[in-house]
Order: sequence, then structure tokens, then C-alpha cells
Amino acid sequence: MTNYNFKHIAIFFILMSIFTPQVLSVVEDCGAEEDNSCVNKSKALPLKIIAIISILITSMIGVCLPLVTRSIPALSPERSLFVIVKAFAAGIILATGFMHVLPDSFDMLSSSCLKENPWHKFPFTGFVAMLSAIVTLAIDSIATSLYSKKHKAGVVNPENGQAEGGDHEMGVVNAGHSHVHSHHHHGSFMTKDGVDATKLLRYRVIAMVLELGIIVHSIVIGISLGASNNTCTIKGLVAALCFHQMFEGMGLGGCILQAEYKFLKKTIMAFFFAVTTPFGIALGIALSSTYEENSPRALITVGLLNASSAGLLIYMALVDLLAVDFMGDKLQGSVKLQIKSYMAVLLGAGGMSVMAKWA
Repeated sequence: MTNYNFKHIAIFFILMSIFTPQVLSVVEDCGAEEDNSCVNKSKALPLKIIAIISILITSMIGVCLPLVTRSIPALSPERSLFVIVKAFAAGIILATGFMHVLPDSFDMLSSSCLKENPWHKFPFTGFVAMLSAIVTLAIDSIATSLYSKKHKAGVVNPENGQAEGGDHEMGVVNAGHSHVHSHHHHGSFMTKDGVDATKLLRYRVIAMVLELGIIVHSIVIGISLGASNNTCTIKGLVAALCFHQMFEGMGLGGCILQAEYKFLKKTIMAFFFAVTTPFGIALGIALSSTYEENSPRALITVGLLNASSAGLLIYMALVDLLAVDFMGDKLQGSVKLQIKSYMAVLLGAGGMSVMAKWA
């Protein structure tokens, strides 16, 4: 299977499992009206425009900051500070799944607007979140396996210096790190300067899956904000989303950096992350006259997809971000660094949990 075809298949299944995750508004009882003193369409529009600009800027700062750390010795991926910052960002992503997306799904699928049978008879939120985590695991595992097989087929021949087939981009990376040794140990391929090509493949799969999940949920966050005319809600959401997007972007940016993509692909991935929430806000503004957040169809659709997104984000945060680093050689070799990283995780998760009061 070619890399091109695999990427499209992976994108299809990921979007099927996590399409449309988080809606920030709290579900009200069926037919409940908003506070008229806060609902003002003319005053809400300027706030939405401010939100587009501020969220775009903070998203760009968040996702680009790790990508420029190589020029700052203290923040390079080899330093302890980078690991601590990445742990903080992973805590943000973990809290997004547990404290924002999952509770929204529970609220929506337990709404009095929905029929008693089957929505109040079975815990659909937990079930769908569980399935989403399993599907994400399958994609993660299969993608890593396929990329590894393609890379083994494309190992540079040390006798003639030519790649024997395989992924072109991996060949470019290998060329950048000098030739790859033809021998391997325990399934790991090492470049001449000590870069573990197997880990590089894992970083690329992680970056791809996390990017897709975050992009989709960022769009829906924006739609929810753009569709609202409640100025009281919007004011709190703007600050909360700026915080959320900046540090979630740092987590994604760290993964993109470790994946060692070429400059063009790094730029494209950073660009799509930065613009998706502002694009969602603009789309929400256009849909504000027709969007009904408490209709049964909207509650069921978004509630189920929220649960799916929660499963993906929780899996990615725990397995592909935190577990990989905490069980890796760097943190395992330093208890002091582990404690600092744990504190960073708690700080990130705690800060994002506090944001749940407004978002």
C-alpha cells in the first residue's frame, strides 16, 4: 500500500471516529430561553471579530513556539525544559478531553429534549468514547506498522548509497542525517549520527493523528462561539480559548518538531491548526440565524461526536504524549526531572480544568 493511499484511508477512519468534537455551550432544558440582557446580536459581532484575531494570533504563537526552539539552546528538544513544557501542554490536551469534551457529551445526551428510550437507558457517551479510543489505538498501531515496513524496504544500501525503494520523505530525512546502517537491533534502525528512525516514524504517526483530531475539534469550537449571540458567554470564551489554543498548539508543535518534517509540511500543519478555530467562528457567524443547539438532532449528533473526540484526545494525551515521554530514557534516567514533569502535567491539567468554568 502506498503512503499516499494509506494517508487517505487513515484520514477517512479518523474523521469517521472523531468528526465534530467539542461544543462549548452548556445544554439548557428544552425550550429554555437565554438571558435577554446578554443576547445582543449587534454587540456580539464585534466581540466575535476580536475573537477571530486574538485566537489566530495566540494559536500561531502556540504552535510555532516549539518549531523555533532549535535556535534557542535552552528550549531545544534535547534539553529538560522542552520535556517539561511538552508535559504541560499534554496536560492541557488531557484536561480538554476529560473536563470539556466529555462533560458536554454527557450533558447533551442526557438532555430532557431527547426521548427516554434509548438515550436515557444506556450510557452512550462512555460507550462511544471507549470505541473511539480503541479505533485510535488501531489506527496508531497499523499506521506505525505500515510506515515501519515501508521504511525497512527503503533502507539506504551502504554499498552504493542508493535507497532501495520506500518512503521518499523518509529517504530525505535519512539523507539529512547521513546514511542509515543496514543492521538493526530489536526492530530499531539507527542513522549514522544516532537518530532512531523507528522513533521518528512513531513521532510522525502521532503528529498526523493528533493534528487531525485537534483541527476538527477546533473548527467546532469556533462554530459554537460564532453561532452564539450571548455577549456574556462570548467574553469568557475568548480568554479561555486563547489560553486553550496556545497551549494545545504547543503540544502539537512539539510533536511536529519531533517528527522532523520538511519545512513545507511543518508550515502547512502549523497553518491549518492556527486558522481552523477562526474559520469555525466565521462559519458560525454565517450559521447563527439557523443553528439550534437544543434541537434533538443537534444534541444527538454533536453529543455522540463529542464523546468520540474525548476518547481520541484522552488516548493521545495519555498514550502517545505522556506515556512515551515518562517511560522514555530521558525521564527514566532522572527522578528529579520526572517530578518536575509531573508538576507540569498537573499545572496544565489544573489550569485547563479551571477554564471549564467559562468554556
